[in-house]
Amino acid sequence: MDIVEVLKALADETRMRILHLLHKETLCVCELVEVLKISQSNASRHITKLKNVRLITGEKQAQWVYYRVDDKTLEKYFFLQELLTNELAKSTQCQKDLSRLRKFREFGGSCERAVKLEDA
Repeated sequence: MDIVEVLKALADETRMRILHLLHKETLCVCELVEVLKISQSNASRHITKLKNVRLITGEKQAQWVYYRVDDKTLEKYFFLQELLTNELAKSTQCQKDLSRLRKFREFGGSCERAVKLEDA
């Protein structure tokens, strides 16, 4: 894995938001779509980019794939831990994303049970 490719993957606000959420919790695409208010195809495109540079990893469970930040990559690139733990926590948008995720969970949202935050 080339550090330049990792940095290129990080050079997108949506991918940074996805990484921040996946650093906090394991999520599937449908959960990311609802929390980030993006299309499924857009979310999948960003996830593919993050997977290709091994920033995230996925595990299939039933018909869903659940994603999380790849711990091996965090160990290899120490600056990622700092970025995910401290820097992104200061981002207003990332704080809003975490708030939407909490609200999504409070209303019982999951891949198994679709919940639209606008309806909640």
